[in-house]
Amino acid sequence: MIYFDNAATTFPKPACVTEEITKCIKKYCGNPGRSSHALSIKSAEKIFEARMLLAELFDGEAENVVFTYNTTYALNIAIKGYLKLSSHILISDIEHNSVLRPINELARQKLCTYDIFNTNGSDEEIIGNIKKMIKPETSMLVCTHASNICSRKLPIEKIGLLCKEHKIFFIVDGAQSAGLYDINVKSMNIDALCLPAHKSLYGPQGIGAIIFGSDKVGKSIIEGGTGINSLELSMPNILPEAYEAGTLSTPSIAGLCGSLKWLKAIEIEKIRNYEEDLYQYLIKNLNENDALEIYKGSDSPGNTLIFNVKGLSSVYVSSELDKRGICTRSGLHCAPLAHRTLKTPIDGAVRIGLSVFNTKNEINILLNALEDIIKEKK
Repeated sequence: MIYFDNAATTFPKPACVTEEITKCIKKYCGNPGRSSHALSIKSAEKIFEARMLLAELFDGEAENVVFTYNTTYALNIAIKGYLKLSSHILISDIEHNSVLRPINELARQKLCTYDIFNTNGSDEEIIGNIKKMIKPETSMLVCTHASNICSRKLPIEKIGLLCKEHKIFFIVDGAQSAGLYDINVKSMNIDALCLPAHKSLYGPQGIGAIIFGSDKVGKSIIEGGTGINSLELSMPNILPEAYEAGTLSTPSIAGLCGSLKWLKAIEIEKIRNYEEDLYQYLIKNLNENDALEIYKGSDSPGNTLIFNVKGLSSVYVSSELDKRGICTRSGLHCAPLAHRTLKTPIDGAVRIGLSVFNTKNEINILLNALEDIIKEKK
């Protein structure tokens, strides 16, 4: 099997991830913060270690790291927890449904309004597009750092500075960039960085995080037990407890600890350079085939792209590749807004997501498989 669906979740995971999860389950998986015995304390220590590693990687504060199920939950907490009623929100035209849907639902309930800014052009043009849409009531801007269907990346440092100048709460969706591209919560003026463990951080599924830029607590989203202040009827007004109701997934967080240490040891820059080199090799060869339609989205390299075989549906092509032992993803990839921006067909496109575990030889096998599919079509 050749796995090119890394934009959905990276596979395989480093061996240390499995080892950490297994060690946790077998040796110390008590309920963190709920008891004073050794197993509970060890679990709490492992969770704090993960907070520290995330804070170090993204230049945040460990106490401001909140664990969630995934990026979608993180984005919902940040958006709904810090929404000012009847305010105006800005989002980009390449957003995933994890941003578009919660904001559209809030607008449907008449709790806010929102506009979509254009991401075509240079960094300066993007900033100019945002400035044109800022209103007196604009209180929040939510955008992805890197698209989940192409190599387009947004200038979040410049956007963060603009938001700071206008006192706009800045939320970054780091689903595709965290662990691959540099993100600095403090210097980029990010108020809430939302990220998953299971993509370019190479951790397990089912765990994500928000790294808040300050210790200011917004509205509670989910209420329940936190292990502290149990007599109070309201959620604690401190991070991270304000948004961590219920038992955390200690085994998953332990696995994330393993992957973060692994990333630190081999260096993110080396992974990024390797994946971008694979991307350049892949897109160069795809562009040489006239039977393919490539939707680049950007001239800069990345690790994700989409394409179609002219005259064939993306579902058919992805299915044929699967028969040949090659994993890709077809359709709209939960990002119809981004597909509309890139002008793909109504049924979307075939997506290839690269990881550090892919090789040029695997890309060659993919290219040969596409040639076979095109010949069969003829």
